[in-house]
Amino acid sequence: MSDCLRAKLSETRPAFPTATGRLLALALWLLANEWVLVASAAPSGVPRQDVEQSDEPRPRISARQERAQRMAVLRGEYGRFRANNDLLYYHLDIRIDPAAKTIQGRTQVRFKMLVEDQRIQLDLYANLNVDRIVWREQELKFEREFNAVFVDFPEVLKPGEVHEIDFHYSGSPQTTGRFGGFTFGQDPQGRPWIYTACQGEGASIWWPNKDQLRDEVEAMDISIEVPSDLKNISNGRFLGSDDLGDGYSRWRYHVSYPINNYCVSVNIGHYEQFGEKLGDLTLDYYVLPEDLEKARFQFAQVRPMMEAFVHYFGEYPFQRDGYKLIQVPYTGMEHQSAVTYGNGFQNGYGGRDWTGVGVSPKFDFIIIHETGHEWFGNAVSCADVADMWIQEGWTTYLECMYVEHVFGYEDALKYTNGYRSKIANRQPIITQRGLHQEPSQDMYFKGALFLHTLRGVRNDDAAWWALVREIYDRYKYRNILSEDLISLFSERYGRDMQPIFDQYLRHAKIPTLELAAGNQGELRYRWKADVPGFQMPIRAGEVNRWQVLEPTTEWQTLVWDRPAGEFAVATELYYVDVVWADEPSSKSAD
Repeated sequence: MSDCLRAKLSETRPAFPTATGRLLALALWLLANEWVLVASAAPSGVPRQDVEQSDEPRPRISARQERAQRMAVLRGEYGRFRANNDLLYYHLDIRIDPAAKTIQGRTQVRFKMLVEDQRIQLDLYANLNVDRIVWREQELKFEREFNAVFVDFPEVLKPGEVHEIDFHYSGSPQTTGRFGGFTFGQDPQGRPWIYTACQGEGASIWWPNKDQLRDEVEAMDISIEVPSDLKNISNGRFLGSDDLGDGYSRWRYHVSYPINNYCVSVNIGHYEQFGEKLGDLTLDYYVLPEDLEKARFQFAQVRPMMEAFVHYFGEYPFQRDGYKLIQVPYTGMEHQSAVTYGNGFQNGYGGRDWTGVGVSPKFDFIIIHETGHEWFGNAVSCADVADMWIQEGWTTYLECMYVEHVFGYEDALKYTNGYRSKIANRQPIITQRGLHQEPSQDMYFKGALFLHTLRGVRNDDAAWWALVREIYDRYKYRNILSEDLISLFSERYGRDMQPIFDQYLRHAKIPTLELAAGNQGELRYRWKADVPGFQMPIRAGEVNRWQVLEPTTEWQTLVWDRPAGEFAVATELYYVDVVWADEPSSKSAD
């Protein structure tokens, strides 16, 4: 979350609170009304094919509407000039001037061509200057369109060739969005406190990169120059700091694993450091001096949390780079190997019972959730923002897994089902691909309860935990879509899981189990769902002596010689609605 704050905002907040979000929302409205046609994102390495245009006349749209639509496509589509190359390496090498509030430097970009072409797309917000782009000691021509930068080469680049460019830039990055984008701030003592948090806005708000989710570099170096009285904490393994002799020092880090662009971060301030180890894994903590003792107490939760996740998944996914937890003034973010924390050194979320069932006050929500993203979000990543439930739903479920391991199954069951009250069920979780349209916050809570439902469907905890581990092992350091999970679940469950995934992810409503009294000694049941032919097993009957029913969308009958009111459904194990056919229900429809 990833940032997890999306999950924590009031359900009454506007869906698109930022200017960028409003532009994207407008573009999506245009798409829904068939005013534009946009191709789906192509698989990695495959250029997008042009969409056949209709000869039908279209309503005239304003220049502002055209701009919004074009910006949405440029940001979200994995088009020809992104898909024609594979990222290999970045070196972000910049100087940050707190007094002038500016950045100056370069990104070195190494990539391999996948098809023959002469142009690639990178991204940098339009308010920042492109000073020059250098390849083989010659400056390249480029074109800018909104926040996209199209780089042209003087010769055709061939498939398999590896190339490297230096993208030099400068300017004052924007402070915007929920978490600040790039913020030149101050700590409570009035000292400089500078940080990045840009998941929604995009990493190109402050550095040049291929700003999308599908393609990640294999490794990265980060060199940040800051005034010598400050420290910079970034992703990866700390390599050292060098006094440059001009009042600045360079802080160097190496990231030895794939990393998504929005996870790259700088955290600059008057930090104090302390740490510990879990076997060979270094656990380093960075906080303001005034908060050192509070942090020593609160961050004692990190080690047992790590032990819980290691229990489920094995070795921490970024073992060579280590783990850092860094104090910031915003809620927190899953910056890879440099997780940021702003929960006020208190349990729950901001000190309150997050799921309302008495379990959240037992642990620090931000430590657990944001670190959980190291497994789902950073190691296993979605390939398109439309599939962000893979990051957010899974990480919310990892909270439940943590609770089960540390506090027991009953607490985990209460905690998981406590999320029901936060679900709106107004929009599908999966949004339009190829556009940067962020799903609703249901991707957190409904996503987690959907996974909890899949555990109920499996009805074999040993097999379930083996599958959870297999998903992580199979897709670690990869960017995937929902279809990848559907395929694996279908294989392991021995049934076509597409209808179940479609109902929970591609439709707003959840399935409703409809019950009706039949003839004497009988009871009738069926599913009511949006997906034709939907079927899903569920436990029902007598509490703690459940039988497994296999309802379909057609009425079936079972023997039940007791009062109908005594028939129960194990709703704590599945996220479903249950209604009696002779009772009116606004949640079910034929």
